[in-house]
Amino acid sequence: MPAPSHSITENAPPCNDDASNELEATSPMIPPTPPSMPPELEESILVAYRSVGIGTFGVVMRFIGMPLEKIALFMNSSQVTGANPIRQSVKLTFAGGAMAPYRVVGPASLVAWFMQYSVMGLAFQFFDHALSKALGVKPVWYGEELMLPPPSKEEQTPSPSQSDPAYRVKSTLKTILAPVLAGSLESTVANRAEVQRYFGPAKFASIETKLAWSSPLSRLCAPAFLSNAMRNVIMCNTSFIITPITYKLYYPQEKKSKSSLFWYGMGMNFAGNAVAITQQALWGRALDYCAENGGRNIKYGEVI
Repeated sequence: MPAPSHSITENAPPCNDDASNELEATSPMIPPTPPSMPPELEESILVAYRSVGIGTFGVVMRFIGMPLEKIALFMNSSQVTGANPIRQSVKLTFAGGAMAPYRVVGPASLVAWFMQYSVMGLAFQFFDHALSKALGVKPVWYGEELMLPPPSKEEQTPSPSQSDPAYRVKSTLKTILAPVLAGSLESTVANRAEVQRYFGPAKFASIETKLAWSSPLSRLCAPAFLSNAMRNVIMCNTSFIITPITYKLYYPQEKKSKSSLFWYGMGMNFAGNAVAITQQALWGRALDYCAENGGRNIKYGEVI
């Protein structure tokens, strides 16, 4: 005859409610896990935090360095000629007293400095990625990609789509347009403030009145915009095209690091500045031309 079956509940010891309550009361409380932010939101907040900090730092440092900026501006202008250009530039800089270089700084300069240091560094990457996506081509190498070994010969062999002439034309067009758009945007933000610091707020307002430009865009860009934009385009090409490509492909792999990238970029920027300074000099001379007779439109052919 089969043995009688017993359920688990029948064999289980009786439940002691008092013991259970005592155990719950003496057990350590585990704090609830705080809700986490989405990675995209957390990254955006971190970028904004860094941008505000860098922008504020840039404003303070540029304001402190105004005497050096004014000396450099005068040295690249037609107001300094002959021997001892540094002495002439220093004399012009402090002609109105020790605080003269700081009196030319207005609200437009503070806003432009903040924008240049906080968000303008992202402008090229924005245009590069947007154009790459629109044209269906690869963007420039960034960040950790620069630390990886350069592509092997097999990887460098273009795919059938990349060897297509149309792809190469689009890739070249993107490489040309991205620094042009980024440099022009930076000049749109900064040139008016730079011209104001060059002339001083009162003199610049007088020149603007004489020019009588009716277009809001012309007033926003301010005089000598073209040479200012060309300077920024040259530096964009140096910093965001030539530097990452040459570092990625030709810098010794065993020596790649954030420190070596920093110093390599500094050296490349120095070389780029050697070219960009020609446009800076043209910018100063164009503004001197603009200021003659109380204000006149710039004709670069006559300036050059």
